[in-house]
Amino acid sequence: MTGINRREMVVAAGGVAAAVALPGAARAADPNRKLGYAIVGLGTYGLKVIIPQFVNCTNSRLAAVVSGDPEKAKRVAAEHGLPDRAIYNYQNFDTIRDNPDVDIVYVCLPNSMHHDYVVRAAKAGKHVMCEKPMAISVAECESMIAACKKAGKKLMIGYRVHFEATNLEAMRLASSGAIGTRKYLRSEHGFVQPNPNMWRLKRALSGGGSLMDMGVYSLQAARYMTGEEPIAVYAHESTDKSDPRFQEVEDRIEWELEFPSGVIASCLSMYSANQNHILLMGDKGRIELEPATRYTGNKMWTGRDGRETEIANPPPGPRPTQFAGQLDHFAECIAQNKEPIVSGEEGLRDLRIVEAIYRSAREKKRITL
Repeated sequence: MTGINRREMVVAAGGVAAAVALPGAARAADPNRKLGYAIVGLGTYGLKVIIPQFVNCTNSRLAAVVSGDPEKAKRVAAEHGLPDRAIYNYQNFDTIRDNPDVDIVYVCLPNSMHHDYVVRAAKAGKHVMCEKPMAISVAECESMIAACKKAGKKLMIGYRVHFEATNLEAMRLASSGAIGTRKYLRSEHGFVQPNPNMWRLKRALSGGGSLMDMGVYSLQAARYMTGEEPIAVYAHESTDKSDPRFQEVEDRIEWELEFPSGVIASCLSMYSANQNHILLMGDKGRIELEPATRYTGNKMWTGRDGRETEIANPPPGPRPTQFAGQLDHFAECIAQNKEPIVSGEEGLRDLRIVEAIYRSAREKKRITL
């Protein structure tokens, strides 16, 4: 997610301690019914990115909105033909248990609020989609998984690039042996964060700096392009503390991951320069994506030692966009009672590595995973 109304942020934080209700009675599934999403948080990502994607969905629809700004909520509901009963704020959020039109709650709030709203949604008897990073600690991730399991509800993390055509083709090529034995990966993600008052630069809301945002893309790419789980990490942080933007969180952090096969991955995240790049090298060739993980316009090349062949039209995913793909995938998982390909456990794995990256940078030593 990329933004949230300041009033929403304050009101949402105040609502965290609200009492939660028991799950409502289960309803028989209608195979022809689109599953309804409640979008929690009408900031930039929820409002401008996710909500417009429902027109591209086959199995999903917008069913409710949750916001601390009543005028915005009413306007969005009216624009999408939602009744007044589909509008919630952060105080009455738990009453969503009584709305049979809502099957899934999608949490698009600042990172530090993910845990509480996922747990509350599960206790309200709803399946939950949660934006990345899943939470701000391993302990929170484990608590979220436990809450959803206790409620008998599914949990999926918003790792959209697992539904993006260019990345899907890159994963396929990497695992097919097209570039031979995988040897080295470089993954760099960052952008210039200009506003020192942005919530992402406030540790209490973000849980960290660029690593907790763009670093997730670098880390995910290292894992899905190698097809392995790392066994060790060594990290180094570079932050200009005289810069007013970085009084609470890190700017640039670099880390090296070691994998069981011998693959080495060099990763980077930053808030002081623009970069969006993945490069995987094998003993017979390479796969390069730049830009790699944007919302649109990603590009890919293959070659022996350079950009020799552009893969201009990778096979499309199952939906017109990566966002529609993830929304419908979760709906399908619920309808067919199967686990999402990016479940809560996937988010937990990333947070375990993230904590190790921070520890390595802090202690200036290699950390075994």
